[in-house]
Amino acid sequence: MATEQIAASMERVVSALRRKPHAGLHDDTPSTVRWSGGLRTVALSPAGAEVTTDMPAAIGGGDSAATPGWLLRTALASCAVTRIAMEAAARGIELHTLEAHATSRSDLRGLVGVAEPDGRPVPAGPLAMDLHVRIGAPGVDAGTLRALVEATPGCSPVTCALEQPLAVGLHVEVADGLAEAAAD
Repeated sequence: MATEQIAASMERVVSALRRKPHAGLHDDTPSTVRWSGGLRTVALSPAGAEVTTDMPAAIGGGDSAATPGWLLRTALASCAVTRIAMEAAARGIELHTLEAHATSRSDLRGLVGVAEPDGRPVPAGPLAMDLHVRIGAPGVDAGTLRALVEATPGCSPVTCALEQPLAVGLHVEVADGLAEAAAD
């Protein structure tokens, strides 16, 4: 989609939301992931895209697909690129280069349940994350491009989800027949 089309689409949405702010609140499309044996999972998007995950062989996986942690970093980077492209379009900037590289540092002890020597739990999630953005646009100075990128994190859903505390509700349903089969 051309920059002008993106900008026009965004302006229509912004205009509608300014008139009816309550229209912006919505339930996001749920993600359903199914276990496919071992440590593999498969998800199918509403558009039909299949996403498979697996874990490294060192911890029992098959090394056959991306890990969920890699998908988290990918979500951060792809959401940032999308939001930066939207902001560039809104400002009338034609980009020729835009890429993001997300890194993190984690402690494997958290994933496998190994506590600190004093008994405190080790966090299973990333301990630190960084996002590196490479951007270029003909005739646009570096300061303007930096400002454009720096203006977007607060509007990036994935960045916001990672930066603000969010309680995840857990609801468990035991599938019919499984409890009985386990008892036999």
